[in-house]
Amino acid sequence: MTSIPPQATPSTNPIRPTDDEARALAQSLMSQARFAALATLDSSGSPLVTRVAFGLCAAGQPISLMSSLAQHSQNLAATPACSLLVGEPGPKGDPLTHPRLSLVGTAQFVSNQSPEHQEMATHYLRSHPKSKLYIGFTDFSFVRFSVRRGNLNGGFGKAFTLTPDDLSPPS
Repeated sequence: MTSIPPQATPSTNPIRPTDDEARALAQSLMSQARFAALATLDSSGSPLVTRVAFGLCAAGQPISLMSSLAQHSQNLAATPACSLLVGEPGPKGDPLTHPRLSLVGTAQFVSNQSPEHQEMATHYLRSHPKSKLYIGFTDFSFVRFSVRRGNLNGGFGKAFTLTPDDLSPPS
């Protein structure tokens, strides 16, 4: 029988109580992000991670503009459960010391024929102007992500679990 080395035995809960600083950092990571890593499940239940455009709608919810031809879009249409990762390493230092935020939730496609699509497009193009080249293509539509929780790693020793309310912009 093998034993777990003492240094591998968790002694305390690494998740800190969520505070205003953690909320502000998470909201900042979301508002600054222009792309994200998206994790989906394919028809066999295998994970797929891809890079997608990332933005926030006028109400502050995460959104992306996706082609229905993309594998990740097909995965989300079949199984809407997903996760997004935002936050990029800085130019110096260990990449794991830089803040990042994982968002766990579900995806909902917004028809490109709906009035809501046009409202999202107007808002989205302010932060993603190059999307104007393909935003009107028939295979492109917005995906809105309903976040159930966020996992914030604010740097070494700064882990937080956030609720949807924690991730909402201040009113």
